[in-house]
Amino acid sequence: MSVDQRLLDLSALNLTRVENADNVDELPPKITFAREKLLEEAKRVIDAEGDHQKKAVSLVVIGHVDAGKSTLMGRLLYELGRLEEKARIANERGSSKAGKSSFSWAWGLDGTAEERERGITMDIALQSLATQHRQVTILDAPGHKDFIPNMISGASQADCALLVVDAATGQFEAGFDRGGQTREHLLLVRSLGVSQVIVAINKLDQVEWSDIRYEEICSLLKPFLLYSGFNPTKTKFVPVGAMQGVNLVTCESEDGKSLRQWYKGPTLVDLLDLLQPPTRDITSPLRIPISNVFKSHGSGAAVSGRLCGGVVQVGERLRILPGDETAIVKSIEVEGDSVPWTAAGSNATLYMTAIDPVHLAIGSVLCSTTDLVPLATMFTARIIIFDIQVPITAGTSVELFHHSRDVSATMSKLISIIDRVTGKVQKTNPRVLTKGSSAEVQISLRTSSISGPSSNSRGIPLETFTSNKDMGRILIRRGGETIGAGTYFHCVLENRYLKEYS
Repeated sequence: MSVDQRLLDLSALNLTRVENADNVDELPPKITFAREKLLEEAKRVIDAEGDHQKKAVSLVVIGHVDAGKSTLMGRLLYELGRLEEKARIANERGSSKAGKSSFSWAWGLDGTAEERERGITMDIALQSLATQHRQVTILDAPGHKDFIPNMISGASQADCALLVVDAATGQFEAGFDRGGQTREHLLLVRSLGVSQVIVAINKLDQVEWSDIRYEEICSLLKPFLLYSGFNPTKTKFVPVGAMQGVNLVTCESEDGKSLRQWYKGPTLVDLLDLLQPPTRDITSPLRIPISNVFKSHGSGAAVSGRLCGGVVQVGERLRILPGDETAIVKSIEVEGDSVPWTAAGSNATLYMTAIDPVHLAIGSVLCSTTDLVPLATMFTARIIIFDIQVPITAGTSVELFHHSRDVSATMSKLISIIDRVTGKVQKTNPRVLTKGSSAEVQISLRTSSISGPSSNSRGIPLETFTSNKDMGRILIRRGGETIGAGTYFHCVLENRYLKEYS
């Protein structure tokens, strides 16, 4: 039997047509609601939330390296039935075999081989738990200073914060003194809009459950929390022993006997149950900064992030900025459940179709095709300078952080120093900015190392703070240190790319 060599050549190049039902592209899902009907439905559901279901909040867990953050959350998940006994035993055996038996509870969240080998959290671990009145999304952030960008990404998705501090002698001081992550983390989360914080004073068993040590730490933290902008009415303190599970859900165990002698207050879960859920701005334009991109189970890709405004539904076509690509929402998951739509304030996973996954990048923003997020390459911002040693001058190179995106930028102009309380201009065209200064500055993006594929010179998605608080906040770092934070105020040079493609 003769074989046509040309057909073999075409077959090898995958140029021949093969009729196969499995290769037929599936039709994208249809939209369920018209926009006005969707807003009505969302408002109805949100107004009824709490009458018969738990209100949702997201919580970022922060603190200095080795304060016991992952151990605390792993033990808490176990106490609430979110970590199965089988998994606990496996983690205990695995950590003992690796010579890290004290990390067994942390293995419930630190899941990668590198995290377990090094004994530190490196990326954001996402979990959820339920209290009597709250459904809490947990974002376990890394404490090591090398992974501050990952911590910023997690904090930008949170409504509240749980600060874990190590009560052991010398350890609290190491985290709280200059260079420790306790101070920096508190400044970061407050700058990113988190206003509620629970302080869990951990490892009190190492100081014999001393009430004197507990009060000493509280007295040192309270003034700094006030300085950082936290309202005392939204700041709570709780003593815990994460390894023994003391005062996480209950304080009635034998290990908690010494603590009960002087502490009669709420447990950690009691305080989590009192966290106030976010205000859901469903009528504002849809904004979803992408915090993670991963391959979906079928075709297409999936992205996760927190909705900073608006409502999104299955079947909706979204624009990805920067870029000129669009995608269709195939399905939506919130807290592991498939939902037809979700609204501002939710941490959601969106499964996308009709797009090449290469166009979905961490730090990009999903928005409606009819209401695009602006892109900026040069803008003015109002910032507060933190406790810096080297003053800032015009031309200073910095790293600019906005949600999960970080870009190289320059402080191109120091416009004025302003009064922190009244906002009035105190000095124009200052030569330098020193610690504690409030100022208006001009920031220009540098085109050399903007993260994300094909992002050079396209600008970053920003909105004024008055338009969208979550989309208007920025952080500024230099040399591995956070030196300031502030809000996007005015666009000096709008991005031509957006004009050309919108």
